[in-house]
Amino acid sequence: MTMTPSVPGSDPLPPARFALDRWTWREVGYLLANLPLAVAGFLLTVLVISVGAGLSVTVVGLPLLVGGLRAARWLGRLDRRRARWMLGVRVDEPSPLARAHQGQGVFNRLWSGLKDPVGWRSLLYGFVRLPWGVLTFTLTLVSLFVLWPVLPFITRGLTTVDRVMVRALLSPSDELERRIAELESDRGVVVDTAAADLRRIERDLHDGAQARLVALAMGLGLAKEKLAHDPEAAARMVDEAHGEIKVALQELRDLARGIHPAVLTDRGLDAALSAIASRCTVPVQVSVELPGRPAEAIEGIAYFTVSELLQNVSKHSGAQSASVEVWRASDRLLVQVVDDGTGGARMDGGTGMAGLAERLGAVDGVFVLDSPQGGPTTVTAALPWRDRAA
Repeated sequence: MTMTPSVPGSDPLPPARFALDRWTWREVGYLLANLPLAVAGFLLTVLVISVGAGLSVTVVGLPLLVGGLRAARWLGRLDRRRARWMLGVRVDEPSPLARAHQGQGVFNRLWSGLKDPVGWRSLLYGFVRLPWGVLTFTLTLVSLFVLWPVLPFITRGLTTVDRVMVRALLSPSDELERRIAELESDRGVVVDTAAADLRRIERDLHDGAQARLVALAMGLGLAKEKLAHDPEAAARMVDEAHGEIKVALQELRDLARGIHPAVLTDRGLDAALSAIASRCTVPVQVSVELPGRPAEAIEGIAYFTVSELLQNVSKHSGAQSASVEVWRASDRLLVQVVDDGTGGARMDGGTGMAGLAERLGAVDGVFVLDSPQGGPTTVTAALPWRDRAA
């Protein structure tokens, strides 16, 4: 009978056997190191609880308590790394301390540190490990000299308990912490996307309408100079300037439509998607069945998702026809774009699919691509439904 743990996320360990292999010596080293680290964790816990909590009624106590919790976090990180290297236990790192209270006063920062569940669980881990550290150190040391023939089985049994303790007290407490880490990552995607959009708008203005307006101003200046002694030439220059104004206005309209089309604001997704479908190079059938209009942000993301997908259909698919369907299912807004092209689209194929997936993921959306070689290509996007504010 072996004592190999089968905890999900751990590296597969060889079964314990009478021969002393490298895993046995790793486990022996881990168990012998338990005592000094358990003593350090226990002393920190006693110090934090007795001094920090005892002085919490004063100004000094709360910072000491927060500092102790942060030190416990550091010891917990050290134990996770030790367990990963010596026991093969893969434990996710908990979410970092929230920085939402930075710059909002000392008390808010202290309160945020006092509510840190990772620090409190690390303190609890340090407290309960002292008797266990004494027991494992003693048993391992005695077994090295007296019970060495069955040493692998003893160390495997003891480290199995350690694996359980590490996973129970040093891993992220629940799905909430994992969700916080995901949202922090998504926030970075949103910031990067917004910065890229601002750079695109600035570039379009600088290279398009702004350059045209500068040329217009120069042309009108020259026309003003010629007005007195060459009225006919001045009139021609004014006519040219009038044409430049029309082109500049059209460029500004196109830019504004790229930011947020007026038809989407005024008439909703059905009319807006029909408008972009009419500009596609292949026939597109649009079907929108919604009980109402979603929140403006969700509506805008759905619009630009379909817009970019239809651009891909025009440029890369080789399709003869395509369809767009939009409907609501429970608390989700679903968008599906299908084309009968050659297929073979990939998330890393340079068609912007990865960027779309990141944008949808940043608002808790889902992006699914199904594009076998030979087609058809089906793209499904699911966005959270939020009702439009009255």
